[in-house]
Amino acid sequence: MKDPKKLAINDGKPVRTNPFPKYSVIGKEELAAVTRVIKSGMLSEFIGRNDPKFFGGIEVQSLEKEWCKKFKVKHAVAFNSATSALYASMGAIGILPGDEVIVSAFSMGCSATAPLVYSGIPVFADLEKQYFCFDVEDVKKKISDKTKAILPVDLFGQSSDMDALNEIAEKHDLKIVTDASHEPGAKYKGKYAGTLTDIGVFSLNNFKIIQSGEGGIAVTNDDGLALRLQLIRNHAETVVKDMKYKNLRNLIGYNYRMTELEAAVAREQLKKLDRLLIARQKLANYLTKRLSHINGIRPPPVRSGSTHTYYLYPILFDEKAAGFNRDEFMRRIQAEGIPLYRMAGGYVPPLHMEPIFAEKDKLQNGHPFNLCKHPELVDYKRGMLPVVEQLHEKEIIVSGLHYPPMTTKDMDDIADAFEKVLKN
Repeated sequence: MKDPKKLAINDGKPVRTNPFPKYSVIGKEELAAVTRVIKSGMLSEFIGRNDPKFFGGIEVQSLEKEWCKKFKVKHAVAFNSATSALYASMGAIGILPGDEVIVSAFSMGCSATAPLVYSGIPVFADLEKQYFCFDVEDVKKKISDKTKAILPVDLFGQSSDMDALNEIAEKHDLKIVTDASHEPGAKYKGKYAGTLTDIGVFSLNNFKIIQSGEGGIAVTNDDGLALRLQLIRNHAETVVKDMKYKNLRNLIGYNYRMTELEAAVAREQLKKLDRLLIARQKLANYLTKRLSHINGIRPPPVRSGSTHTYYLYPILFDEKAAGFNRDEFMRRIQAEGIPLYRMAGGYVPPLHMEPIFAEKDKLQNGHPFNLCKHPELVDYKRGMLPVVEQLHEKEIIVSGLHYPPMTTKDMDDIADAFEKVLKN
């Protein structure tokens, strides 16, 4: 019989041998909603002309109204993806060629490429190691006379320091578009995260806490920005004359429209959000309690006055305290039955070192970077974001193993594996 105290990589007994249950939030409610739409025969009702259906069909408009009510915002605009919503947001706030937008390098590509759609210039700011959101002091250093906006990413499920970022924006007359893809339902000082800036963007991608396969929602309390988002979403150029809309800046429209099927599913998912968040938070809080005393790792802290959705559960790894590096830790933890398809070291490669930025001269013959008056801000290279690079290369581990229908017993297996690997 294998020794349970001996590491599994050394032929000991692993902590867990059974697979973890799958995360699935699609049920009979979504099936009924989709069936309703299919029976109607109208899978999308958008019309590209000045008509009430320019703003979408029954399901899309109902989803937008329900999102407004839930998140206490004036406007919600549905898109076919959060990526589309971010791109449209750059157009809505009026980004022009050569305008600089401060972005994060530790996110999906669209969080940094969004300004490029309008020939704006992404300027990367570093992160705070404690909460993995913008380092406010580094943001201040990156502001120039060409800065027009800040695009914070509320990474892993909790808000950036919005009081500080809004203070910066007010001082320098900047717009803020928040990428809130990871945090539907998170709070910052009593208000919903993602609703505290000019525009906030949520994701309904298949892998998010609630989902409709693909989809995104942009929220704003500004009437003018809401209309511009709606125009860019649906072929703006075909309706501005009939609408007598005069501000034509960035109003070449796209087909960023959400289908009635996606909207119907999203409506049912929104009803489940609170229940799903409570379950995730309960599991994550239990796991934090179990992991907090183990030397070599730091479970995620929650910013004062905030709540966390725990879309992902980020763990900080200390190789000096552990006595071995993160790659070796991941090898050992996998052997104990903790699957790496739901736990990864490094998160995503830092965007400033990806070819689209590191080899920017190959993009449209260097456009729009050749418009930059401050070349030091776009000298994308290793070393420019030390915290992001250190997190990716050595320190961060992200887990997605804290979702319903898992139980605290499943969390115990994870914690037991961590404890065994780090104390053995």
